[in-house]
Amino acid sequence: MSAEQAPDGYLFDLYRRYIGEPEDRTDVYVGFGLFLGGIGLAIIGLLLFLWGNTFEARSAEYFAWIGPAYALAMVALPVTMLGIVVLLPSERRMLYTSVVGVAVTVGAVVGFLAVYPKDWNGYGADYTVEIIAIYAVGLAALIASTGAALIAHYLDMARQVDAVAADDEADDEPEFTDEDVRRDIDEAMDDVELSWGGVEKTEHKRLSFSEDDLTDVSVDTDAGTTTTRSSGVDAQVAGLKGLKGGETKTTTSSSTVDDQTAKLKELREQQQAEELATDDEDGAVDAVAKPFASLLDRFRDLINRN
Repeated sequence: MSAEQAPDGYLFDLYRRYIGEPEDRTDVYVGFGLFLGGIGLAIIGLLLFLWGNTFEARSAEYFAWIGPAYALAMVALPVTMLGIVVLLPSERRMLYTSVVGVAVTVGAVVGFLAVYPKDWNGYGADYTVEIIAIYAVGLAALIASTGAALIAHYLDMARQVDAVAADDEADDEPEFTDEDVRRDIDEAMDDVELSWGGVEKTEHKRLSFSEDDLTDVSVDTDAGTTTTRSSGVDAQVAGLKGLKGGETKTTTSSSTVDDQTAKLKELREQQQAEELATDDEDGAVDAVAKPFASLLDRFRDLINRN
């Protein structure tokens, strides 16, 4: 059954939390069964060992409880490690190696039960070294396969993280760079000329109207030509706002060009008259002051002679 069809449950939640999405429900059940079963065997072996030590050392009752306690402890470790290999999404050869290792250790445990206690640890034929050596070979194969499965699992997780990070970086990158956008704008604006106000520039100064637009419009031909003038900083700022599309405020003069010309001529004549009057006053003052200056000079010469 695929991972999408796997039923929801506590074991599957644990698997997804610590390992990933399960590929087969059998691996989940078998893996957790072996893992928890190995822990259970270790607990039972510990309880038997504690109970056996309540009897007299090397008595029949003592060996009756201590032998199974040792055997359960020796089996618990390989079974737990096999459960880890089954749970991890490792290659089949790792699983086969683990199964072979467990089988070797189980054989060593059976040999232990056969020789314990009469041919164990210095008693009888003493097969202690042979049984421990066989058990160590099986346990070494199991440790190697478990370590390889763990390393492969972590490497697979690292590759997945790198792939997700690469996808995120690819999503964050813009489809178009600033240079592409600027180039597209320049290409689009090559054939368009705009003035400051954003209006397309034309080479003529004529305004064309259709006859329909002027049907209901009456033009007064007797009206004089009016001009609109702006001066000063405020007026210029207002003009710039008008070019940018903002509000405009202009002052319109209602006088005609002839009236303004006449007023300008009158102003110039007034200025010339004031200048002549100023020159006449300066001449009169000079005419009065010159005889006094002459007398003053003669008086100074007379004093100097005396």
